[in-house]
Amino acid sequence: MKLYILASVIIFGAVIHHAAGRDRRLSEKAEASFWEREKKANETRKKSLEELPYIHIPLDCLPLNTLTDREDIAECITTLRGLADTRIVNLTGYTNTDLKLMYGTANITPLSQYDQSYTLLVSTLQKWADILWEAGYFEEAVAVMEFALSTETDVSRTYCLLAQYYQQKGDTEKLTHLSEVARALRSSHKRQILNHLEELS
Repeated sequence: MKLYILASVIIFGAVIHHAAGRDRRLSEKAEASFWEREKKANETRKKSLEELPYIHIPLDCLPLNTLTDREDIAECITTLRGLADTRIVNLTGYTNTDLKLMYGTANITPLSQYDQSYTLLVSTLQKWADILWEAGYFEEAVAVMEFALSTETDVSRTYCLLAQYYQQKGDTEKLTHLSEVARALRSSHKRQILNHLEELS
């Protein structure tokens, strides 16, 4: 019996040792791969950014004249007007290494600025939509969120409210489009959004 226990301990120890070695080798391989990509990225020459998919804010298509006496809405509109004069690009899901490989190390600063503007854009749009929604201006809120959707936002609440609205309206075409946009996301929120949409279907 003691020999059996000893043999079991030895085998268990060997399995643990093998697993630890395998994990270490995988970790070392991943790290080596990362640094190889980073080295290549840092050597990538600067490329033109003129063909990037810049986002233009269609201020004339948004409900700028609804509840404008509210300070929180006025703040959202002011932010959007300011963003309308900047370059905005949705770079969600891309690492700095990815961006350097694609556009060159020298472009990482403007690219980061474009992405920060995008983050501010979609968060402001959802804040505005939430205020309108809670005040009962559903169509206006939907117009704001549909613009956000057109930029491939990964703000979960945008998808939740739009799905709720489309379901109530029986608009299966827009529900399908909503799911298609969600499936194409590069975001880490993709699975969460899809799970919610599947629960509603």
